[in-house]
Amino acid sequence: MVRVRFAPSPTGHLHIGAARTALYNWLYARHYKGRFILRVEDTDVSRSSQEMSKGIINGLRWLGLDWDEGPVFQSKRLKFYQKRAEELVKRGAAYYCYCPPEARKTSGQWETRCACSGLSKNEIRNYEQQGLKKAIRFKVPEGEVRYKDMIHGAITTQSDNIEDFVLLRRDGLPTYHLSVVSDDIDQKITHVIRGDDHISNTPKQILVYKALGAGIPSFAHMSLILGKDRKKLSKRHGETSVLEFRDKGFLPLAVVNFLAQMSWSPGKERIYSMDEMKERFYLDRRSSGHPIFDLDKLEWLNGQLLSQMDAEELLPYLREELKNSGLWADEFENKQRRWFLRLIGLLKQRSRRITDFTPRARPFLSEDYPMEEEAVTKYLKDERLERLLPKLMQDFSGCGDFTAEKVETIIRKRAEKEGVKAALLIHALRVIVLGMKVSPGIFEVLELIGRDKTTKRVHAYLETQ
Repeated sequence: MVRVRFAPSPTGHLHIGAARTALYNWLYARHYKGRFILRVEDTDVSRSSQEMSKGIINGLRWLGLDWDEGPVFQSKRLKFYQKRAEELVKRGAAYYCYCPPEARKTSGQWETRCACSGLSKNEIRNYEQQGLKKAIRFKVPEGEVRYKDMIHGAITTQSDNIEDFVLLRRDGLPTYHLSVVSDDIDQKITHVIRGDDHISNTPKQILVYKALGAGIPSFAHMSLILGKDRKKLSKRHGETSVLEFRDKGFLPLAVVNFLAQMSWSPGKERIYSMDEMKERFYLDRRSSGHPIFDLDKLEWLNGQLLSQMDAEELLPYLREELKNSGLWADEFENKQRRWFLRLIGLLKQRSRRITDFTPRARPFLSEDYPMEEEAVTKYLKDERLERLLPKLMQDFSGCGDFTAEKVETIIRKRAEKEGVKAALLIHALRVIVLGMKVSPGIFEVLELIGRDKTTKRVHAYLETQ
């Protein structure tokens, strides 16, 4: 059975690169009906925090990436790692090191081998009696390390280029190489899918697997995400946390599609459901080139998803957004539900983020909305409006049902009767009623705003002229 893991370090947020790693592991496990394990690598006590751990877990949940086992916290398994290190010493694959790090420097360069590797038992006993603290260091054997990466192909590293690396520090805390291999063996991990920045770690870890007599998992190293400047993605490129995308109005499925399609193509560029992605996912269908973080593409995908979702699906997202802006009313889920769902349907076609709904919905939900200065200058300066608008409001008052079709007919008839273009009245109404120069179809807008609010706003505008 396929068993993969996502093993974040809670020294920072769940950023976009780590989220893609988690997604690819999750898709691989789900495609092959395997197990997805969440492991929190929090042995760096000085930099790890519970707050970051919670943020990572919440980020995965928001993306819809559930796990089958875990979360396992490495900080609760320190004795396990210490036993593994001692086991390697007994096997002759590691040794106690008493010298300070600077003792291994020659002309400013680190020596590959440590003098402690040849200590006798008496020498070790002597150091112990002096109360010197020890680390456990891996004894790198001669030769080379070979493995076939599922993405990059065959990779070979000469052992001469690998130093005798530390497994267990003097304070009893494990290094990354010891903890990750120990857990991978214990959790029976079959595939390690991670970023290219771990390629240099892999030969060391393969040596530890072999020294412990364990099978070696398959490795797949994904190319790192770059910014548009072709440099490694960092804070300067924008969002540092996946949850920031949530706060800025992106939907989880859009973010998942964005991450998935950075290096892998499930087919035509569009929004895919989680089930479709699980069914189509193969690591050999992904590119080894560096994907570029393109916020415009994410916004396009998010807009595509918004337009596809029905109003009922969008309502929970808009509830929170409108609550935060003070525009929410409980009636939108009962007495005014039908009207509110129509409003969502009207506004979603021009929206690319959930946050776009607030300014566009404000004129429908409040009398306190801004007037775009450019729109006022362009569409409300015609002197004929002072004469035409009262007549149009009179037409509205006697039209019976205030539907989009009737509104359009009335406006066009009034324009024809007055010898003006209908656009003069249409643009003026849009600016007065919404404060905008661009909006969804004005006739549908006026129907949703209603006759009373429309005429009230027009008369209020006329009184200021």
